[in-house]
Amino acid sequence: MKKTLFALITFFYVGISCSSKAKTIDTKSSLSDIKSTPETIILYKNLKKMTQKGILFGHQDDLAYGVNWKYEAGRSDVKEVTGDYPAVYGWDLGGLEKKSPNNIDGIPFDKMRQFIKDAHRRGGVITLSWHFDNPLTGKNAWDTTPKSLTSALPGGESHEKFKSWLDEAAKYILTLKDKNGKLIPMLYRPYHELTGNWFWWCKNNGSPEEFKLLWKFTIDYLQKKGVHNLIYVYNTADFKTKEEFLEYYPGSDYADILSFDNYQYNDPTKDNSFVENCQRQFKIMNEVAKEQNKIMAFAETGYEAIPYDKWWTNSLMKAIGDYKISYVLVWRNHGWQEKEKKMHYYAPFKGQVSEKDFVDFYNLDKILFEKDAAKENLYKK
Repeated sequence: MKKTLFALITFFYVGISCSSKAKTIDTKSSLSDIKSTPETIILYKNLKKMTQKGILFGHQDDLAYGVNWKYEAGRSDVKEVTGDYPAVYGWDLGGLEKKSPNNIDGIPFDKMRQFIKDAHRRGGVITLSWHFDNPLTGKNAWDTTPKSLTSALPGGESHEKFKSWLDEAAKYILTLKDKNGKLIPMLYRPYHELTGNWFWWCKNNGSPEEFKLLWKFTIDYLQKKGVHNLIYVYNTADFKTKEEFLEYYPGSDYADILSFDNYQYNDPTKDNSFVENCQRQFKIMNEVAKEQNKIMAFAETGYEAIPYDKWWTNSLMKAIGDYKISYVLVWRNHGWQEKEKKMHYYAPFKGQVSEKDFVDFYNLDKILFEKDAAKENLYKK
């Protein structure tokens, strides 16, 4: 009886949600949120145009800390090497669900708010992810206890708790305003790396229909709470075929940008699999993007501690190839990890072995940092 009731709820919600959106949105030219703020629409259109000029470079947590420093005003490992900030800044909302003062990386949400405002004021682009806790068990995002995903769905045992978590996210996002009091347009990458098996929302923890319902409910709920300044990024881990990339896809009227995450793990001088896998994935994603008139991105990548001195101009640029993508973002510069007894960073700092190559990467015509983004006035018509 419970399964039958859940199926009816799912069918009713998805059916109503999809049919109502299909009547009101032109997926070939519009954002998925039909009530998007004018500023968000402008950013989206400009990001689309920018793919013809080059690739915006991004870095996670760039302004908050770097290797051997934390919370120093105006500081950035990227800026110290290149003289310029990244064009894209990644931040994580993990921690909001439990009303923590700090996010999952230890950054106070109050500081993060100011970092977001500062970057936006200079012309940078903000992208958000959310490593939120498992709604069924209360453990972290990496807890893959069975039925965790379904518990968050309408009719599920954690649904009301899950809605309260979305309330906290909506409240925070609605505080992210520019100097004129207007909401800052941002990219939001819900349920990232969904084709993996390491988060409670990944494909091993729910059927395609259940995942699509989770995605659609999340987006619709945030919009009901007045959040209309987000551009939604569909994000996978590895995939081998077009069918696999689209299996859990919520539909073109619920996503604005297509992306995947892929990291370098093996020595690129001995193993070319990173480049080959990225090229395979870009080829597939590019086909979908053309069919649906979507923007593409390389939402997360990197080579921990960057031991190869030509990784930027050789490995990364070959991995992207000639594909026209909106941005590429490398992960955070945490620095020394006491528990693992190793350094953890993905952008170079002064004196790091790939520093010179990163400057060469910065100087490539098709690679764009914040000064380039500012010149393009991404937030103006």
